[in-house]
Amino acid sequence: MESIVLIGGGGHCISCIDVIRSENKLEIVGVLDIIDNVGSSINGIKVIGTDDDIPNLVGKYKNFLITFGQIKSSEKRVAIYNLVKKFNGNLPVVISPLAYVSPSALLGEGTIIMHNSLINAKAVIGKNCIINTGALIEHEAVIGDFCHISTQAVVNGQAIVGNNSFAGSNSVIANNISLPEGIVLAAGACILKSIEKPGKYFGNPAIISSKS
Repeated sequence: MESIVLIGGGGHCISCIDVIRSENKLEIVGVLDIIDNVGSSINGIKVIGTDDDIPNLVGKYKNFLITFGQIKSSEKRVAIYNLVKKFNGNLPVVISPLAYVSPSALLGEGTIIMHNSLINAKAVIGKNCIINTGALIEHEAVIGDFCHISTQAVVNGQAIVGNNSFAGSNSVIANNISLPEGIVLAAGACILKSIEKPGKYFGNPAIISSKS
C-alpha cells in the first residue's frame, strides 16, 4: 500500500482521514499542521511537521493530499498545491467507496470525493477540488480547478463553475448556466441564471452581497 501525507489539520482533515481509511488504498503516515500541533494526533494520525517540511518529505513519501478547506478564498490551497508540484510530489484522486463516480466522469489530480456524493455521466471536476459530503454534480457539469462544492450542494447538468469558487451547503446551481472564477455562494443560495460578476451571492433567487 502506498503512503500519503496530509497537509492541514482541522475538521476537514478529520473527514478526509475517514474517507481515505474507507477507500483502503493509501496508508496515512502523518499530518502537517501548525508548529504548535506537532506531536499531537488528529483522528488517530500523528502530526509530523509543518508546511515547511514539504520539500524534504516529497523525497521520502510519494503522495500528498491537501486537507484544509476553503470558503472565501482558494489562495492557500493553490499555494500548497504549487509547492508540492514544485518538488515533484504526487496528488492522487481520493474517492469514498460510499460515493458514486460515473466511469465517464473526469477528475483532476488532488481532488477528493467525499462520502455519499454523486458525480454523474461526463461531468468534469478540476484539480485540487473538494466535492463534499452528499454533493451532486450532474451530467456534463464542469467544475473548475481549486473549487469547494460543499455539503448537499447541487450543480445541475451542463452548468459551469469557474476556478477558485465555493458553493455553500444546500446551494443549487441551475442547469446550462455558467459562473465566473472566484465566486462564493452562501449556504442555500439558488442560482437560476448565468453570472458574470464575481462576488458573494446569497438568497433564492441569489443576489450579490453589497459587501462583495
